[in-house]
Amino acid sequence: MTTEEFPITTPASPAPPPTPPPPPPSPPAKRKGGFGKKAVLVLLAFALVAIFGTIGYVMWTESKIDRIDSTELASLATLAPGSSEPVNFLVIATDDRSSLPDDWNEGAFGEFAGRRTDVMMLAHMVPGERIQLLSLPRDLMVDIEGNGTNRLNASYVIGGPDLLIKTVQQETGIPVHHFVEIDFGGFGRVVDSLGGVTFDFPLAARDNKSGFTVEAGTQTLDGEMAVAYARSRQYEVYENGSWSGTGGGDIARTQRQQDIMVQLFDQVASPSSAFNLPTFLPTFADNITADEGLSLGLMTDLGRAALGMNSSNIDRVTLPVRNHKGNDGRAYVIPTDDAAAVIAAFITGDPYP
Repeated sequence: MTTEEFPITTPASPAPPPTPPPPPPSPPAKRKGGFGKKAVLVLLAFALVAIFGTIGYVMWTESKIDRIDSTELASLATLAPGSSEPVNFLVIATDDRSSLPDDWNEGAFGEFAGRRTDVMMLAHMVPGERIQLLSLPRDLMVDIEGNGTNRLNASYVIGGPDLLIKTVQQETGIPVHHFVEIDFGGFGRVVDSLGGVTFDFPLAARDNKSGFTVEAGTQTLDGEMAVAYARSRQYEVYENGSWSGTGGGDIARTQRQQDIMVQLFDQVASPSSAFNLPTFLPTFADNITADEGLSLGLMTDLGRAALGMNSSNIDRVTLPVRNHKGNDGRAYVIPTDDAAAVIAAFITGDPYP
């Protein structure tokens, strides 16, 4: 058998595989975090608007306060920079009738010109712990510099806020760093801006002289009734078919004034009052008079600290006093032996004994 009979063939080489088509062009790479950065910038913009809007609102609110020039309040005490001592406020309410709202019963306020101090209260905050209130009776017997012996509220009539501050400091030894004043009408408007103040009255009560009248039960006092309640010195309750006085005079009245302050504080701090705050803050500012040193920063710091408190953190007392007849034949009150311990606790920021 020869090769010619059976020719040898060489197998053909396999065809090369088809060339795959080129991949589609890749989309341009996204910058890492592009969306996140935009979101952060938007949030930051909103935050800045909110912050500057709030500061603007607070500054606008502060501008409504009627300021007393520092030269007219030379007796105010000063705190050393970085001091940890409490910042003390002297808060007073005057009986000035000139700004009473038109719809109030002016006959209940009497016909008196000028203004006298109807409420005198020292206050400070012990950060993170409590707010302390110390009420001073207006009939407290004091020595008014250059004017002899008189009642404490006479120092305001004689020499205005500065002489009152000086007299309080001399008689109590408590330094006064800031001064805040409000009158009857202003206090009523502040109460109304919060929708009134609510109390539980176990019995119907009245004071024919101040104009206060209320039924038994839970009652919300509007501004006019809140002022009448705070002014009441002849408080009566209806029990067993007749009206009877509860006594206590000016001392009982200071306790009612503190009750209102506590209720107002609770209402301001309550989440349910958030809707009223935009009205309350400018109303409060528009109706007070204060020293120039009561700055925006201080008010903001105090407000921030107060948000973490409620009425259970308010420690309050009226200076312990007893009745006394002066050599001039007038009725006064003078401090009891317990007064010194109360004053010392206030100065140091310790709980009252």
